[in-house]
Amino acid sequence: MTNPESSGTGKRAGQVALVTGSAKRLGRAIALHLADEGANLVIHFNHSGADAKELVSQIRKMGRCAIGVKADLAKKSEIDRLLASADREFGRLDILINNASNFLHTKFATTTEETWDAALDINLKAPFFCAQAAAPLLKKTRGNIINLSDVGGILGWTGYIPHCVSKAGVLMLTRVLAKELAPDVRVNAIAPGTISMEGDAPKTESDYIKRTPLRRTGKTEDVTAALSLLLDSPFITGQVLVLDGGRTL
Repeated sequence: MTNPESSGTGKRAGQVALVTGSAKRLGRAIALHLADEGANLVIHFNHSGADAKELVSQIRKMGRCAIGVKADLAKKSEIDRLLASADREFGRLDILINNASNFLHTKFATTTEETWDAALDINLKAPFFCAQAAAPLLKKTRGNIINLSDVGGILGWTGYIPHCVSKAGVLMLTRVLAKELAPDVRVNAIAPGTISMEGDAPKTESDYIKRTPLRRTGKTEDVTAALSLLLDSPFITGQVLVLDGGRTL
């Protein structure tokens, strides 16, 4: 077992964070941010093994402890194994970030049961069972859960009905988990708008900017700043921080 108390400095020194879907994109930025603040990391991945391995190496070079764990979050047994791996390696958990998500386009008339299940399994079922499996560890540390929703769960988009339903579910899941796990564990959510990432289509950004009062897309730094705010605010639970530049107005 790794002793998390022996690694690193920073305001989260000695803490352990599990970020689902953290090998790439926003999840990777969140994991690196938490490592920079001093946390040790459990890097979850499913298909992105090479990216996860590189990220674990990068975090270790920062002086933190990190492990990578492969798991299919559509299966509760895999979620239980993921949390058991975190417990076996570190013996504690302070932060669960439910970040893993898919974004499936499907027309109403041709939406299949498989597409519906794929969206709901990863975007909604997985955060619930991750929270359920993590709760015993988080209660011991009076830890935090932060769920990642998005503005699709508020606005609703045709062509993405299963996605929007799943992300709206995350908002309610955040509220009921906050009540269920209080006072030991705080549960909040972030609902970002478009966050610019390398490789994104320019048209996606330009369309979003036209509809946004602040006339820009978000940056990963906007999300990680909001994340730190919620982690560092002991009187906030059950809340959804909409991070969209005013898009939902």
